[in-house]
Amino acid sequence: FNWQLHVPFALLHVAALSAFFIPFEWRWFWLAVGTYYFKMFGITAGYHRYFAHKTFKTSRTFQFVLAVIGILSFQKGPLWWAAHHRTHHKYSGLEGDVHAPEQKGFYWAHLGWIFKPENDITQFHLIRDFAKYPELVWLNRYHLVPGIAFALLLLALGGWPAVIWGFAVSFVASSHCTFLVNSVCHIFGRRRYQTTDDSRNNWWVAILTMGEGWHNNHHYCQNSVRQGFY
Repeated sequence: FNWQLHVPFALLHVAALSAFFIPFEWRWFWLAVGTYYFKMFGITAGYHRYFAHKTFKTSRTFQFVLAVIGILSFQKGPLWWAAHHRTHHKYSGLEGDVHAPEQKGFYWAHLGWIFKPENDITQFHLIRDFAKYPELVWLNRYHLVPGIAFALLLLALGGWPAVIWGFAVSFVASSHCTFLVNSVCHIFGRRRYQTTDDSRNNWWVAILTMGEGWHNNHHYCQNSVRQGFY
């Protein structure tokens, strides 16, 4: 039991559930939707398609911006995320895959692997191309700082309802929707291409994750910035 990871993760879920105990206002709902897709853009465009796969080029300044947006999702640092994702593709569906439902089941792929102490380490040898930037190394090490600052900004602008909806609710939604790609998209959906793993295309996950649900397409052609290319 990794209390340093389990307890904050659980508390943020409890905070999200507290949304049912405060007066509902549409502005808080749309705040949650807006911050959700803002964070999801940071994950899919930044962490995944840029840092993990280098499917497009950008400036050093904007790569830092992408890293900051992605880090607001509380899915750890960009170097940690991208390095583990590269491992996933190298051993996809096999023993070395860090989150393969084919090996350890749905829960492990969706959530369990994150809490394993060995997986808390950044594999810098797999991400040397971006580890040469000190600002990214700093963000990777202090990955909680931008997210906490964002929560404090919401508190200052809108009080606790803004924190609950714009921070906690969007955290839970963006986390589990990202995790769906690792779990659901390796079990449920259509296989357009024959790949060495069990990746699948799932249209509703694609809607939730800005295209990540076209997962079989992605495993077939990892260097394509657009995953719904067919």
